[in-house]
Formats: sequence, structure tokens, C-alpha cells
Amino acid sequence: MAFHHRPGPTLPMRRALLAAGLALPFTAPRAAGLSGGKPNERILVVLEMSGGNDGLNTVVPHADDLYYRLRPHIGIQPERVRRIDDRFGFNPGMAGFERLYKDGRLAIVHGCGYEQPSFSHFASMAYWHTAAPNSGEETGWIGRLADALRPGGDPGFVVNIASSQSLAVRSRNHVPVVFDNPERFVRQAPFEERDLIDRDTPPGDDSNPTRRYLHEIARTGRVASARVREACATYRTPVDYGLVTMDLPKVAALIAANMPTRLYYVAYRNNAFDTHVHQLDQHQRLLTYVSDAVAGFLRDMERIGRADDVVLMAFSEFGRRVSENANLGTDHGTAGPMFLAGKPVRGGQYGEPPNLASRTADDNLVHTCDFRRVYATVADGWLGLPDSAAVLRGHFEPFPVFS
Repeated sequence: MAFHHRPGPTLPMRRALLAAGLALPFTAPRAAGLSGGKPNERILVVLEMSGGNDGLNTVVPHADDLYYRLRPHIGIQPERVRRIDDRFGFNPGMAGFERLYKDGRLAIVHGCGYEQPSFSHFASMAYWHTAAPNSGEETGWIGRLADALRPGGDPGFVVNIASSQSLAVRSRNHVPVVFDNPERFVRQAPFEERDLIDRDTPPGDDSNPTRRYLHEIARTGRVASARVREACATYRTPVDYGLVTMDLPKVAALIAANMPTRLYYVAYRNNAFDTHVHQLDQHQRLLTYVSDAVAGFLRDMERIGRADDVVLMAFSEFGRRVSENANLGTDHGTAGPMFLAGKPVRGGQYGEPPNLASRTADDNLVHTCDFRRVYATVADGWLGLPDSAAVLRGHFEPFPVFS
């Protein structure tokens, strides 16, 4: 298949290393592949829907008359909703999610948010990335999860497919593999420095431990980048991911290549879901892209025999206000749904849907679920962490999605 790459500058390996704080060097790969987890270890894929997705037009409360009174122009009429029960249904563009839900492979968690919400994209996303709202936490929750699951660090354990490293994957002990375009995932250097950079072993007379340390990082990073390039270049699939793939075929390629990665982090374009103006058609189109890509990715996991090993979690940094605005869009809000998808998921609806009649004075939903409960659900229930409290900076009760 052809990969669809986002345009952007080449990402030198050192950017990912510096962003991660040069925590630990990669270790040398074994003959059969990079050291790390067995091919059948459980994998979590996190999909970030940045921009603040409008949850009310995603999981539509079609039985609530107040929804239509507050959204006379952008409310999705009952006959257009993809109904899943007598209260809720999906946006018309979400055929893929509807199919997953009816197959019992999609969980909806209602009303996700946090106390004292921020309406800034940057601040709120940082809170979701760190799982530490209204704090100055320096590491990401995925990074801390990696540290808890594999304390010694491991090459390729975390992969972040993006043009720059997300705060979510920043770790104490792991150096995440960060790339956007696999073909450009190589270190850049002037011709005069190529010989030094391409050496497989440091000079025998190099007694400087810092220089040898950095050389080891560069060498093992080069091996990781070579495996990424090879996996993505050789991967072929007949599965249709839709018009916008959100880098999920790259994740599939690495999983098919038996990379030791257990934590993948991808994002759908910066602020794509920031739908302030003429939202209706634009939002439906965005949800079609997400729904088709996720459904395609999970079909691909079935095809390569890894469906039992992979779960995907999707989120956005906040929802939108309840009422439509004068521009036929919606403004920054609070609570919204999160999604868990995959064959191991007990599909259905979890948590309490927010009450539209009990919204705040500034026309926002009151969140009914701290988003870290969903993080705890995947950390404890799926990845088998005995207790996620240290990772999430507090105890949060998991949902029985995997029991």
C-alpha cells in the first residue's frame, strides 16, 4: 500500500533524544531483532484527536429535546443519526465506529474531563499528556507508563509517529523512537562527519565515557531507524483505511514486523477538531476519517493475526460548549467522550452521560468522569500494571472494559 506522509522537515535523531532528556541509551539489538517484548505482548495505540472534538455531535443524544433546542442549526436530526440505542447514536459519518460498536469491539466512555478545566488548547493538551491537570509535571503519562512496565528502558518500546516528540511520551528511562516520514528517518550530517556517525563501534582508544555513551545512543538509534524504514517500505495491505489514515498503517507495519513496541502514540493533525465556524459538514468529514481509519486498522490487525494483542484509545483535549454559536459552530468546552477499540474490549457504554440541563453558567457540560479513569483502565486492565497510581499521580478506579 502507499503511505500518506505529512509534509515536514527531517527529524534528526538527536531532537528526540534531547527532548527525552538523554535518559538511557538504546541497547544493542539481538540477532533476531531488537531486544524487548515478545511479539504477542499486549500493545496500546493512543490516537490524539487534537483541537477539541465536539462530543455532542459525535455521540449524539438524539432523544434529548434540549439538545435540539440549543443547537437548532447544527443539531444532527434523529433520522440521520446512526442509532446504537434509544438515547444515543453516532454521527452520520461514523460508519466504522457503528460497525465496531455493534460487533462489541468499541467502548464509549461518557463525560470525560477534569476539575478546573482549561480552555486553552496548549494547556489542556499538556494536562492530558501528563495526566496531571493544573500542575507543572515534566514527564508524560505514556513515558511514565513505559518506565513502570520496563524500568530499565528498552529500545523501541515507545514509538511516537509525529514531526516532533509529544510531551505524552517524555520519560525518565526510555528514549522514544520519533519519526514522521520513514524514508527520512535518518541522521543528517555533513559529508566530512559521515564516517564517524556511521561507525558501528566507538574508537578503541576512546576513554571518554560521555562520548562513548552518546555514540551508543547514536548507534542503536541508527539500528532502530533502519528497522522502521524497512518495515514501512515493505508493508503491503489490501485493507482500506479511508482517505486520511492518521499514520495507523505505519503502526500496522511496525506491529507486523514484530517490533518490540508496546506503546504507540499518533495524532490527527494539529487542532483539526477546532470547529468554531460552519461545523456540521466539516466535523462529519473529520469523524469519517477517524472512524474509517480506526476500523481499517483493526481489520488489518485481524488480517495479520494480532487482533488479540492490540487496543486503541482515542481522546481529545476538551469538548465543546453545549449551544451552537452565531457562526454555526461551537466554542471551547469541557467534557467529551473517549473511545476504546479492539477485539479484547468489552464493547458498550461506560460512565454517566453529562446532563445538558445541569450545565454550568458559561454553558459547559459538567464532566462526570475524570479522564484518568480511562488511562487507569488501559494501564491496569489491559497492560497489566499492578497499580497505576504512581503513573497517574493518584488512584483512579478502572472501568471493567477488559474483565
